[in-house]
Amino acid sequence: MTVMSIARFERFFRAAAGLDVDKNDLKRYSDFVDTKLYDLLTVAQATAKANGRDIIRACDLPITKGLQESIHHFQKIDQEVELKPILEQLSTHPALDRTPDEDTEATYPDIIGGLSVALARSFKILQPDLKNPRTQHWDQARAVFDLLV
Repeated sequence: MTVMSIARFERFFRAAAGLDVDKNDLKRYSDFVDTKLYDLLTVAQATAKANGRDIIRACDLPITKGLQESIHHFQKIDQEVELKPILEQLSTHPALDRTPDEDTEATYPDIIGGLSVALARSFKILQPDLKNPRTQHWDQARAVFDLLV
């Protein structure tokens, strides 16, 4: 990730939850995003299969009310931070039994952004006074997401 991307990443987490993250957090963040997008796509794939389709549509993705609200919040933050172009680079996924259509793939940056807002806010819910997340904070937040997503 470029220096400019790191700066945007840092600004995003400050805007989303008042957190100070650094380039050392990027690997954890990237792993989180990859895993959660894949988890959502795995469920979407099962939905598409149950509906007799060979493609995954956006409506197959299990977007909850809370994630939808986080997506909207991300879109507001992104007008200022302009992180979406960077998230487009992170929105790759491994091969699936069902192929997502173009409209579905176009939603990935916003979904990743929504997951990112939810992640940032979860740090503050778990540790209200937290300013700089450490490994244990990432592990706690990830454990919560693993239960729900």
